[in-house]
Amino acid sequence: MAFFSSRSLKSLVIAAAVALVPAGSAFAAGDSKPPRMQDWSFAGVFGTYDRAQLQRGYQVFAENCSACHALSRIAFRNLMEPGGPEFSEAEVRAIAANYFVMDGPDSFGDMFEREARLSDRFPPPFPNQEAAVAAMGAYPPDFSLLAKARAPTRGFPGFVIDIFTQYQENGPDYIYSLLTGYDEEHVNPEGELGHYNPYFMAGEYIAMAPPLFDGMHVYQDGSPETIDQYARDVSAFMMWAAEPHLEQRKEMGFRVMAFLLIFGGLVYMTKRRVWSAVDH
Repeated sequence: MAFFSSRSLKSLVIAAAVALVPAGSAFAAGDSKPPRMQDWSFAGVFGTYDRAQLQRGYQVFAENCSACHALSRIAFRNLMEPGGPEFSEAEVRAIAANYFVMDGPDSFGDMFEREARLSDRFPPPFPNQEAAVAAMGAYPPDFSLLAKARAPTRGFPGFVIDIFTQYQENGPDYIYSLLTGYDEEHVNPEGELGHYNPYFMAGEYIAMAPPLFDGMHVYQDGSPETIDQYARDVSAFMMWAAEPHLEQRKEMGFRVMAFLLIFGGLVYMTKRRVWSAVDH
């Protein structure tokens, strides 16, 4: 008797759904293309973050994205906590030393700038939203929760299928698709400003220019230095930033389900034993 793997079963269910759903109705995201589904280490019931990938994703963020995008809900100490990039304390202290934060007031009532500590959160690149708009032409969104906030809504029967496939990665799928989906050769006949990207949920033209190109970041672990790899790594890092306790949540969920199964079995056997001598 042949058995299907979980990956094969997932593919069959998705294929059946595609055959049943009219084109363009799988995602409620305007006229944009649905994200391209990727294989992530953190997908599925037993998924976990790839530590090396998170460290590479942080590198892409620090060397590229942090010039425009904030990471205001993440503290430097989070980078060395279990379940995340797990940098060493010395590495995180060296990272924090590159940032300065406002503190105070001092004994004279003045605010002052000091070197960041492990307990500080990442300072934003701009003092306020107005300054960001003045400098960039549009407000670059905060990266802290973007992998959750930009997750496209799946329509029927997509959200039903997700219950069986445990698909929860539409956020990083969208970010990856967006970062790798630019088409600079596309010319808008109406002269609309922006850069053409069919995966952008708010329309086909996005204010952000293509942020990645091959060879722009040097990986020490020998990983490919390509747009595809950069996009994949920073998308995974953004997923961790949005849900840093994902591994603990899944572990707790598994323990609860195991407890309920064992407890249910004990209750059933107790019921059988108590009522076995009773004439029905």
